[in-house]
Amino acid sequence: MNINASLFIQIVVFAILVWFTMKFVWPPIAKALDERAQKVADGLAAADKAKTELAVANERVEQELASTRSENAQRLADAERRAQAVIEEAKARATDEGNKILAAARAEAEQQAVRARDTLRDQVAQLAVKGAEQILRREINPAAHADLLAHLKTEL
Repeated sequence: MNINASLFIQIVVFAILVWFTMKFVWPPIAKALDERAQKVADGLAAADKAKTELAVANERVEQELASTRSENAQRLADAERRAQAVIEEAKARATDEGNKILAAARAEAEQQAVRARDTLRDQVAQLAVKGAEQILRREINPAAHADLLAHLKTEL
């Protein structure tokens, strides 16, 4: 065989192989590669979208946490104010109650002092009557001299 004929046949076979590959083998491979590239691009777009949504969700979570913290701080401050108000009210009630008890004790002491003075006056009047009785050596009628005794009590 001749080198030229062999070379020509090899060129023709190669051209047929290139044509066959370009016509029947290359399109399915190119289609599969394009589909894979599209899937990768879609996956990357979905990942970017998910990353953006995650950032937005994190922002909302941070805002909610901040609002919750501020609400909790407000509630604690309100509770402290209420507690202070209750304490002040209890102190005021205790002071009022103490003042009432003190006033009642003072009134009771005053009443006891008045009773003690009256009792003392009665005893002094009785002693005066007994003393006068002994001085005069006769008995004085307390019923007859009630005015005298009442006058004596008021003077004492």
